[in-house]
Amino acid sequence: MLGLMQNHALLVTNFISHGARHHANTEIVSVTVAEGTHRYTYKDCDARSRRLASALARYGIKESDRVATMAWNNYRHIEAWYAISGMGGVTHTINPRLFPEQIVYIANHAEDRLLFADLTFVPLLEAIWPHLKTVEAVIFMTDAAHMPQTKLPNVMCYEEFLQTGDANYPWPELDENLAAGLCYTSGTTGNPKGVLYSQRSLCLHTFGMALPDVFGLSAKDCVLPVVPMFHANAWGCPYLTPAVGAKLVLPGANLTGEALHKLIIDEGVTTSAGVPTVWLGLLQYVEQTGQDFGKMKFTVIGGSAAPRAMIETFKDRYGVRVGHAWGMTEMSPLGTFNTPTLATEALDEKGQLDVACKQGRAVPGVDMKITDDDGNELPWDGTSFGHLLVRGPWVVQRYFKGEDDAVDADGWFDTGDVATIDPMGFMQITDRSKDVIKSGGEWISSIDLENAAVAHPKVQEAAVIGIAHPKWTERPLLVLVMRPGQTITLSEMLEFLSTRVAKWWLPDDIAIVDEIPHTATGKIQKTALRDRFKYYVFSTEKVE
Repeated sequence: MLGLMQNHALLVTNFISHGARHHANTEIVSVTVAEGTHRYTYKDCDARSRRLASALARYGIKESDRVATMAWNNYRHIEAWYAISGMGGVTHTINPRLFPEQIVYIANHAEDRLLFADLTFVPLLEAIWPHLKTVEAVIFMTDAAHMPQTKLPNVMCYEEFLQTGDANYPWPELDENLAAGLCYTSGTTGNPKGVLYSQRSLCLHTFGMALPDVFGLSAKDCVLPVVPMFHANAWGCPYLTPAVGAKLVLPGANLTGEALHKLIIDEGVTTSAGVPTVWLGLLQYVEQTGQDFGKMKFTVIGGSAAPRAMIETFKDRYGVRVGHAWGMTEMSPLGTFNTPTLATEALDEKGQLDVACKQGRAVPGVDMKITDDDGNELPWDGTSFGHLLVRGPWVVQRYFKGEDDAVDADGWFDTGDVATIDPMGFMQITDRSKDVIKSGGEWISSIDLENAAVAHPKVQEAAVIGIAHPKWTERPLLVLVMRPGQTITLSEMLEFLSTRVAKWWLPDDIAIVDEIPHTATGKIQKTALRDRFKYYVFSTEKVE
């Protein structure tokens, strides 16, 4: 027997339509590249998105055609997002921070027909244009007055292109399993892989985000997604905010601490989301200027583990709670979220902070487990390290144009992370499987060691890699970026770490560098560090 309920397709345009109808006058505030700050409403956004969808259809974009964007978080990017997916196309967000050859690869692999771009990327596009095989034209996301002088042969103005569409265009009823979005992994090894989201998977992901134990947003909130829309769809924020009616603030290209702080104060931001490297700059600015975070009481941190010291600083000095999150492009991206429970609130202050440093519990819709090298499931005891596997309705089944499924026979996707899960269900990433340090048959978590080291007041950033060792196979090298004017010795660092990590985890040496390399999505680039230090020999200063 089937249920007797209405069968409305789960489509991403439902969110912007809902925002336009039920939160019509709620603002979207954008910092543009060349036109200053722009303000309008969800009702305006829906109307312009419909017109753009009509313009794309009139141009000749058909169902499942890929249309790319290379843009910052701004209102035109939102419109393009909804327009492309809403008329049946596939919105392909390109990460401009990738190497040019990687951008060429993914644009050609996706077979993008059009490319919407911010003015920032004119030089990049001019350089790679001869290598793009399928892109027919570039639509610059600006008005006629700010169109760039460019060598590109086929360019259009966004506002002029928009006017070729019908303002009364109705959102079509699509199959909810139709492809809607395409994001490529950052490709730290080999070519990036495409993850093709469906209308249904993106909607279910949004519902999961909206739960009180996840983002927990409402129409009383003002949200600043600092995480770019080209980084796993800004973690879904542009779908979530119209769904709940929250004010949306889009920061554009200027992500300095000063610029972000001004937006937070001027617009009354209550919630933000970004990677740790962004918050390092923002916290430094606030500390140096003696300011606070105004109405902001909550920030989501993901992309890489938030250092314990950062979580403490946000909470104790500024009254901002950090919601630790974990996920990946292959998961749309949300997998776990860290929100206090009755059990954690019964812990003392140190115990609560210990739990807050973990990546959190599985979001409803996601299942997870940890296994040993032979595939045997490990216990949730908080100490057993294992390979983290996930499955669920917004987890990848197969990569775009892939020949084989990316999951095992039971539907489990191997994330490539090594993790523990405690008896309360809180998961903690201890390493990437390729980054874990294996010393004398035991595993050392480079992430835990990094987070312990960065708590030192002289340290700005830390990274840990394994260096070959004749006796122990590998031993940790601690790579440090110091705060301005600061220095540190190995002995001093070992003394600091001795009460924070196991003795056999202590690094055999430290290396001071001016800068730690990062991937296009803000993660520490361990491959580059291992290449730089591949001939490194530990000093004899090692303190026992």
